[in-house]
Amino acid sequence: MSFASLGLSETLVRAVTEHGYTIPTPIQTQAIPAVLNGGDLLAGAQTGTGKTAGFVLPMLQRLSAGPRPHGPRPIRALILTPTRELAAQVEESVRVYGKYSGLTSAVIFGGVGINPQISTLRRGVDILVATPGRLLDLHGQGVADLRKVDILVLDEADRMLDMGFIHDIKRVLKLLPPKRQNLLFSATFSDDIKKLADSLLNNPALIEVARRNATADIVAQKIHPVDRDKKRQLLSHLIKQHRWFQVLVFTRTKHGANRLAELLVKDGIPTLAIHGNKSQGARTRALAEFKTGELQVLVATDIAARGIDIDQLPHVVNYDLPNVPEDYVHRIGRTGRAGNPGEAVSLVCIDEAQFLRDIERLIKREIPKEVIPGFEPDPHAKPEPIQLRSQGHRPGQGRSGAGGGRGKPQAKSAAPKPATPGNVRRFGNPLGTGHNKPSTRRSSGRGRG
Repeated sequence: MSFASLGLSETLVRAVTEHGYTIPTPIQTQAIPAVLNGGDLLAGAQTGTGKTAGFVLPMLQRLSAGPRPHGPRPIRALILTPTRELAAQVEESVRVYGKYSGLTSAVIFGGVGINPQISTLRRGVDILVATPGRLLDLHGQGVADLRKVDILVLDEADRMLDMGFIHDIKRVLKLLPPKRQNLLFSATFSDDIKKLADSLLNNPALIEVARRNATADIVAQKIHPVDRDKKRQLLSHLIKQHRWFQVLVFTRTKHGANRLAELLVKDGIPTLAIHGNKSQGARTRALAEFKTGELQVLVATDIAARGIDIDQLPHVVNYDLPNVPEDYVHRIGRTGRAGNPGEAVSLVCIDEAQFLRDIERLIKREIPKEVIPGFEPDPHAKPEPIQLRSQGHRPGQGRSGAGGGRGKPQAKSAAPKPATPGNVRRFGNPLGTGHNKPSTRRSSGRGRG
């Protein structure tokens, strides 16, 4: 099957072909005709399946076919995303595939100056990609008029709910016209997602291209049992022993990410950390270095990793297991994309045994375990509450020195200085967008979005 056979216009097919894509993915094969049909859609797909193109391409076609308004362009399509990186990535897809459409687009999110965004919106755009918090701020200033929106997309809807955006989403919905097309994309289908879909969607088409809450079969998963205080040494050993490059490492906390990055650098491994406390510029530069291979290891929290979209990312390491099992699915979905093999390794200590059981129950399989010689866990070790350790309390143990928020928070990381802005490249592969899931929960996205 070709993109042309899905009903897309010649100009859209040309833009796709110029980027080397001729065969649509399963989610695109199903979603594109459904969106072109004009009805609501509830779509579930694993990360890395190309779902961004599944809604961007038909959206561009529908807007191109409609009448062009005179004067400043009203916002006719709104795409809401949970994070800045994801918003930037989606808007890039809009520009790449809409290059011959004559449509305009913009992206707005927090963490950067608001005045350029105000100027952009005042000039008028057809398609707006936004995080909820900054969108509401701009609407409050009278520059984000949503009364002419024809198409609404909630991308990574499950993650937006996990991040506490539900109240902001409800506020945005009240600003939209009642008659519109609604598209909801989610990697997992929780009860909360079903409830949101029931309230938002009108007789939607349902597309699900993989088993619910499934992990990609192409990703080789493995557990390395290890004592909590030997995780960092084991990680350094694995990276050096196997000569791993482009390793994405997940920690539970921002302080843990900083500390781990600092210690890996001391081990001679080029590493940077990205998380919500980093400036947008620092996060962008770190991602760019990581994608070009200049940076060997990127340590990230779940939220910051949402914008990472690399077709051939070979290694994902769970330094800390997530306490929300769905986040495990999202994390390892960063590898094994576009038909490429990937490896997901988890370093699991005795304290995380329940987290592991919850993950295996969710994915309906037992993850193979391999003890690394020299890092055998102490059979007499007693579990400690993770919450106590994350607050710096280590009953009966010394500081581990890294990860999970353990030990004293570090004010600064000794990671190498990021590259200059001239080395920055834009995020990811527009057709491979599957985004990329956080467990951190907060009451509102305002101030971060």
